[in-house]
Amino acid sequence: MLPVPSPGTTSATLLLNATYEPLCVVSSRRAIVLVLAEKAEPVDSAADVVHAERVSLPVPVVVRLTRYVRVPYPASVPLSRRAVFTRDGQTCVYCGGSATSIDHVVPRSRGGTHTWDNVVAACRRCNHTKADRSLAEMGWALPHPPRTPSGAAWRLLGTRSVDPRWRDWLGVPESVSA
Repeated sequence: MLPVPSPGTTSATLLLNATYEPLCVVSSRRAIVLVLAEKAEPVDSAADVVHAERVSLPVPVVVRLTRYVRVPYPASVPLSRRAVFTRDGQTCVYCGGSATSIDHVVPRSRGGTHTWDNVVAACRRCNHTKADRSLAEMGWALPHPPRTPSGAAWRLLGTRSVDPRWRDWLGVPESVSA
């Protein structure tokens, strides 16, 4: 029978640069290894404790590297169906119902692109009704123009939910979950 990993080591930890800038999300197990190797120091810890033969360590929720690491970031957030749903709050931008598909505001058949500023979440009924027509032909209007998501939360987490203990480091308001 294989040993079962502790729930504390299977969770996620936010990794900060030495300047407290968010870098990425790593497993708690990786964060514990970084702390034990003195490559990182815990900033915030959970109530869970990991026990080894000679050491007990609270499971880190946020760790900070002891040395600065320069990391080039991608220029934009990758466009995906799941990310569009997250950006639009799982609701249809046309009627406010539950979104089940994505729609190109300017249809691709009319030269529209598959980019953040042309793709929105839509329900099946609205998507089917609109078909390959423009918003002007339909007499519809968007409540707000679609845009590329920005900020540390989108860059690091994408569509992953935000641990409430990370909000101070990511600059995310309490009502938003990436």
